[in-house]
Amino acid sequence: MGGGEEEEHPVCAPITLEEWNGSSSTKLFRTATITASSSLSIQRSTNRINHVWRRVLQAFVPEGFPDSVTPDYVGFQLWDTLQGLSTYIKMMLSTQALLSAIGVGEKSATVIGATFQWFLRDFTGMLGGILFTFYQGSNLDSDAKMWRLVADLMNDIGMLMDLLSPLFPSAFIIVVCLGSLSRSFTGVASGATRAALTQHFALQDNAADISAKEGSQETMATMMGMSLGMLLARFTSGNPLAIWLSFLSLTVFHMYANYRAVRCLVLNSLNFERSSILLSHFMQTGQVLSPEQVSSMESVLPMWATSLKSTKSNALHKRVHLGVRVSSLPRPDMMQLLNGVGASSHKNAKYLLAHRKGNVSVILHKDSGAGDVLKSYIHAIAMANLMEKSTAFYSEGEAWMDKHYDEFLNKLRSGGWKTERLLCPSITWRANWISHTSGAKID
Repeated sequence: MGGGEEEEHPVCAPITLEEWNGSSSTKLFRTATITASSSLSIQRSTNRINHVWRRVLQAFVPEGFPDSVTPDYVGFQLWDTLQGLSTYIKMMLSTQALLSAIGVGEKSATVIGATFQWFLRDFTGMLGGILFTFYQGSNLDSDAKMWRLVADLMNDIGMLMDLLSPLFPSAFIIVVCLGSLSRSFTGVASGATRAALTQHFALQDNAADISAKEGSQETMATMMGMSLGMLLARFTSGNPLAIWLSFLSLTVFHMYANYRAVRCLVLNSLNFERSSILLSHFMQTGQVLSPEQVSSMESVLPMWATSLKSTKSNALHKRVHLGVRVSSLPRPDMMQLLNGVGASSHKNAKYLLAHRKGNVSVILHKDSGAGDVLKSYIHAIAMANLMEKSTAFYSEGEAWMDKHYDEFLNKLRSGGWKTERLLCPSITWRANWISHTSGAKID
């Protein structure tokens, strides 16, 4: 153990080290090979361009892509980026018109006047956002596709108001406040639906990473859109016809790209329409449709647009009313409920079903949970379907639930559907009842 002695290492066979890089075990690629024959040798991979490209891509796609996201992620993001690009190009045109209307560049314009106009515009938008959240905030999850389209439509209307503002100087404040109000709906609806879609895309509990990369993609689209918008604004300056043709063309493309984006989405959660489509098909064939099949069948347009497009107004999900207020029912219907006539429930479940003018009203118990809500809605849809074929739809609906409900849920789970809960607006009206031997009492 004297000083200066070095530890002896056992003689081993030489090895070759390889350096690999990648975000997951299935996406690794070799970057260097290290050997030690007579001297240390490091041989770098010749495909440096591929390495650089992968490093750049990591700033815009989630780690582990494409295995860490759902298959519909790429299609949606592609069209969403294109619609974002067109939005920011249009924004430069509408902003130019808005600043001109406020008086930027004119000697007669005052700073305090322009500030006050801008304040009213922003204040109206903030107030509108709060009101929209109050009235529609709980509905955004259940119809994410539809609200995504509506959000961008309202954004287009807001920009249109800004572009129109110079044409109506006497009503300038009203026009720009309407535009700000329209865009406030966009902010709430777009943010809420984006959160829902992010959760849908995340296959590996990586919602935060997906959200961050979405921010990078949007920032890149913003920079490109603003640059192109500046060029377009410069070329069309002083030419109203060119400005309006450019704006309208970009608006048409913007809505088309949004429609294609939401059509790419394949959601596996249950909402009113998807549940109706699935149950109708199951009652006819005994089979459950896949999320891809249902996605191609469900509507993504607002209800008023669907009504104009199609005369099929008797869709089952439109005939079922979930969470009905008991006192809103006609008095004869309430008497029937109190006497236990004309109402249906399933094995003392925490809901009641009442038939009224071709519609089915669902009254939920005050202690009902997510499972009860889903069960009550499936029962109501089944009863509405049987209503078209038989007059004994109450008893046949209960018989169907006894025989097929558990089978239906099991097949949904096997087909990749989420059956934990039904995505629906917040249910604020419930009831309590005490069952007796010959009737039911509603409190």
